[in-house]
Amino acid sequence: MTPPAATSGADCLVVVPTYNEADSLRSIIARIRVAVPDADVLIVDDASPDGTGRIADELAEADTRIEVLHRAGKDGLGSAYLAGFAIAAERGYARVVEIDADGSHDPAELPAMLSLAHTEGADLVIGSRWVPGGSVVNWPWFRRAISRAGNSYARRMLGSRIRDITAGFRVYRVAALSGIDRAHVSSQGYCFQVELAWRIEQANGVVREHPIAFVERANGRSKMHAGIVAEALGRVTAWGIASRGGRRRLTSWDA
Repeated sequence: MTPPAATSGADCLVVVPTYNEADSLRSIIARIRVAVPDADVLIVDDASPDGTGRIADELAEADTRIEVLHRAGKDGLGSAYLAGFAIAAERGYARVVEIDADGSHDPAELPAMLSLAHTEGADLVIGSRWVPGGSVVNWPWFRRAISRAGNSYARRMLGSRIRDITAGFRVYRVAALSGIDRAHVSSQGYCFQVELAWRIEQANGVVREHPIAFVERANGRSKMHAGIVAEALGRVTAWGIASRGGRRRLTSWDA
């Protein structure tokens, strides 16, 4: 169920999706609260069997600016973020943040990203690994190669100018998301990030990239797998072909 409307007066909601993040959740939430103390935090837990949901509830009990959305089962990263976006829109937040729970994204970058969103009037600010000043830490060469190749392929197929279109550390203007029919967004993982960024580009939205250092998670297991990569490749190819054929607007059939 959707948590009740917030009364904090915050204009930013930080959405943290979780599934088996018991080892890292306390740390990342503490870092978020230090970095953006005036923001509200929504933890979206997909019935994690490792007790992440219980830890999330404890954090919410100790801090009124933290809330938890418990879902019945593992329903995917994209679905978790869409649930958070819907809550942000219902409550009237101006900005909504995507951030991983595993510590790969440094919350200390959020003030700069939010500032860029305000000063540039950006609809989307991406924490980017592949712009000057960006980097990845503790990644093997093949992970770097996959990420670079995936971004390059997506840019060429979709005609995008975003250097890190697969990145998952983001600040959105909630009003920009309101123009996207969430019922037609069915992608997960990398492809979810590609889809939303491209939709905003198609709508002539303002997109900015802020360099970050992406650090490979120290605890738990990565959620990345071959199926996510295959989904991204297939969907991006289909969207690129469709756009070249003049079907610029994505539909549920495309998704």
